[in-house]
Amino acid sequence: MTRRATLRTTHDDPELVAAALGPDNTDSMHTTIDGDELVTTIERDSTGGLQSTVDDYVVNVTVAQTVIAATRTHTTTNHE
Repeated sequence: MTRRATLRTTHDDPELVAAALGPDNTDSMHTTIDGDELVTTIERDSTGGLQSTVDDYVVNVTVAQTVIAATRTHTTTNHE
């Protein structure tokens, strides 16, 4: 039996976040953009595998969003 989780996160620039996450996504993940939301569906054969992949994805989203925000702050601060 396949286990599935769909995660929806809201971002100012979901395309940029999706691009940042792309290299770490696996074949078991499918990401789309719906307005300001990044929608990622993860399918795994085991509950443990699904949990691990979801955990990794959430960390990656957090890091990507943090780096994007820091870069924007740095760029804005240095150009004023």
